[in-house]
Formats: sequence, C-alpha cells, structure tokens
Amino acid sequence: MSTTGETPVLARSYCPGCEPDADPCHEILDVQWCESHAPTSNGLDDARIVVEITVSGSAEAGGEANRRWCDVLHRKRLTR
Repeated sequence: MSTTGETPVLARSYCPGCEPDADPCHEILDVQWCESHAPTSNGLDDARIVVEITVSGSAEAGGEANRRWCDVLHRKRLTR
C-alpha cells in the first residue's frame, strides 16, 4: 500500500553496455551502468579540458535589466 507522497517508478534500470539495443522509444529507461561497463572520468581528453569561470552581476539571463525594473517598482516613496 502506497502513501499519498510516494510516486511509482515507471523507468526500468538498464546498462547501455549490457543492452545496446534497448529502445527508449518503447519504454522508459533509467541508465544504471554495471561495474564492468561504467565509464571512467580519467581519460586522455579529460586532462585537456580547461575550465574558466566568468562571474557577472546576476545569475540569470537578463538579470541586470530585471534588477533595474525591481529598483523602479520597489523604490521607497518620498514623503513630503
């Protein structure tokens, strides 16, 4: 018996190395690599990648324009 908060699992676990012909058009597949087919993250190309981070004033696209609108709409009113 399931409770209201539980969601049934619709996907079937599969390993692409063990089942290369599995068709995601006919069933929902959840990639679960087996021990012998698990991809590595220490290949020759991994050492060639350079990561550069540029930090801007906002985390969202168009954030600067949005911040200006917020300043206009939420500004403090002058009392006379």
